[in-house]
Amino acid sequence: MTKGTSSFGKRRNKTHTLCRRCGRSSYHIQKSKCAQCGYPNSKLRHFNWSVKAKRRKTTGTGRLRHLRKVWRRFRNGFREGGLQKSQKHAGAAASVAAAKSIQSKNKKVRKTTQNKT
Repeated sequence: MTKGTSSFGKRRNKTHTLCRRCGRSSYHIQKSKCAQCGYPNSKLRHFNWSVKAKRRKTTGTGRLRHLRKVWRRFRNGFREGGLQKSQKHAGAAASVAAAKSIQSKNKKVRKTTQNKT
């Protein structure tokens, strides 16, 4: 039995097909396992001896559909429910607060100038 050219001619059916999880043509039909991501295992296949491969698959290489929202909510303190403060009252309150702070600054300036003389 030859091991070379004549044997290679008989290879005409595919062992691997597209993986549902990673999308690569690495899903072994007979083994029912993906050689790239390890599907159907719940955890992704990765090894520490291949740092570049880990970098390609890590967080931030995809869309981050959920994490983007989490990061935004974190910046705002994970607030939920409630109503937004009324713009009418918020604007008026802000202008009053600004006026008070200006008045207090002016008082401090007057006191320091009186102390110098």
